[in-house]
Amino acid sequence: MASADLLRREEEFYSSLFDSAKGDGVKSRSQMIEKKIEALEDMATRVELPLSAFCSTGVGEWDAFRSIDMDTEARLMQSMKQSSEKHKIHVDQDEMIALNAWHRIDRQTREAIKRNFLPELLEIYEERVRTFIEDTVSKDALVLNVQDPFQRLLLHGVCEFYNVTSTTMSSVRDGKPWKTTMIKKRAGTGVPSKITLVSFLRMKKNGSQ
Repeated sequence: MASADLLRREEEFYSSLFDSAKGDGVKSRSQMIEKKIEALEDMATRVELPLSAFCSTGVGEWDAFRSIDMDTEARLMQSMKQSSEKHKIHVDQDEMIALNAWHRIDRQTREAIKRNFLPELLEIYEERVRTFIEDTVSKDALVLNVQDPFQRLLLHGVCEFYNVTSTTMSSVRDGKPWKTTMIKKRAGTGVPSKITLVSFLRMKKNGSQ
C-alpha cells in the first residue's frame, strides 16, 4: 500500500501530465513529461510491499525449518502413524471384548435389558460385581438380596456379562419368601471388561456398534 505522500504525488503527476505549459515550447513540454516519468519511476520504487510469512519468522526458526533432516521427518511421521494405529487397535479390542461379553448374556435377558434400560440400577450391580472380581484375596462369593424378579434378571445379565456364576436360592424370612443370589467366579473369569455394560449399551444406542 502506498503512503499518503506517495498517493498525493501520484495524483499531482496524473493531473499535470498533459497540462499545457503556458509560455513554454514543445521542448519545454517534453522535458516536463520526462521529469514526470522520472518522478513516476521514483514513486514505483517506494511502494510498500506486504511482508511475507518468511520475513516475519525468526532467523533461527526458519533455519531450523530448512534444515530438517528428511530421514528424521520420515521417522517422526511413521511414529505418529503407528501411535494412531495402536490406539485404534486398542479401542477396537476393548469393543470386541465388550461385544463378546454382551453375547454371553442369553437372548431373552438381552432383550429385557434393552427394552427396559435402567442405567442407574445396572451401574450399581456392575460396581458390586467388578469389585468382587478384582478382589482376589478376601471374598470367595458375593451374596446379594434382590427380591424384585425383573431386577434380579438384570443382575443375572450383569453376571453373565462379566463371566461369573449367579445362583438364586429361595428361603423364608419372617414368614415371607426370600431370595438370595450367590455370585461366584468361574475358572475363566478374568479382568473385567474396560467397557462397562452400561457404556456398551449407550454405544449401541448411539450407533457406535
